[in-house]
Amino acid sequence: MTLKTTLAATASLIALMGGAVSAQTLAEIEAAAKAEGMLTTIALPHSWCGYGDVIAGFKAKYPEIQVNELNPDAGSADEVEAVKANKGNTGPQAPDVVDVGLAFGPSMMAEGLLQPYKVSTWDEIPDSIKDPDGHWYGDYYGVMSFIVNKDLVENAPTDWADLLKPEYAGQVALAGDPRASNQAILAVLAAGLSKGAASGEDAGKAGLEFFAELNKAGNFVPVIAKAGTIAQGATPIAIAWDYNALAWGDEMAGNPPVEIVVPKTGVLAGVYVQGISAYAPHPNAAKLWMEYLYSDEGQNLWLKGYCHPARFNAMAAAGKLDAGAMEKLPPAESYEAAYFPTVAEVDSNKAAVTGGWDAIVGANVE
Repeated sequence: MTLKTTLAATASLIALMGGAVSAQTLAEIEAAAKAEGMLTTIALPHSWCGYGDVIAGFKAKYPEIQVNELNPDAGSADEVEAVKANKGNTGPQAPDVVDVGLAFGPSMMAEGLLQPYKVSTWDEIPDSIKDPDGHWYGDYYGVMSFIVNKDLVENAPTDWADLLKPEYAGQVALAGDPRASNQAILAVLAAGLSKGAASGEDAGKAGLEFFAELNKAGNFVPVIAKAGTIAQGATPIAIAWDYNALAWGDEMAGNPPVEIVVPKTGVLAGVYVQGISAYAPHPNAAKLWMEYLYSDEGQNLWLKGYCHPARFNAMAAAGKLDAGAMEKLPPAESYEAAYFPTVAEVDSNKAAVTGGWDAIVGANVE
């Protein structure tokens, strides 16, 4: 047996055993994906990170593949449950792919819910935000911010401590349920960091104390914030990722006028990750979707959606970033103080927040 055939046999064996090396070429994946004819996504609001344009771009490139979108407003925990609930289901309710918070990637892998696949641009994804075997990998990041309805809030808060002021009574909300939403869980971590707590469990506990105080003061609103609730005045101050806040501001188009604030302290960067369900009914369409997301085109579409894509540094060095999209991002100094928590810190914060929210804060966010 020649070295070439030995390597080919090894690659095929690893692929059959569920390893990250694929024996398929991109052309073979594309042909198989078109034969499957469908891709099922979940929890992808069109305003989140420019996903509306991303999905439209994928459809335009591969018109033979129908994109079936499940529950756009779901949180990361909902995505996990959807994969678990549809293990034996090959129908349209079974997600092929997930986009979840950083802590959920390793936990889903540990539960056997993800299958490995390395995209062709794998080497340009930072090692710190990917599983070395390809079960999950970072896709984009942003920083926690406040979006403020200026018709209802004269003086925008500039830091976390400001949210406790009496002038913000009945005005402050999270963009998700902190028992299930990664965005909300990490907002609690950011609040804890602003109090000087160490990232991880300590910041999670300090953040819970902050929200308990906010709730006791009557400032916290237990409503999941989004563009509509901000515009209508139900949640005049919302805590959300900067890319969501910026997209909502575009959506409102000055009615009402909004201000987006990156707080002075507790500046938290949040990385999300992609993964392919171990039970994906359309595994080749899922792989093709990943290839699109991590291509120059896909990464720049996320950039247009106000996100920093995973390949940002490599693409910047190669002059591949969309200049117009870069100009619309907040100034670079807004990100200079951003703290990137480790997977372990994100995980321990998640356990503290989801386990302690009801007992410590006691607000049923929905």
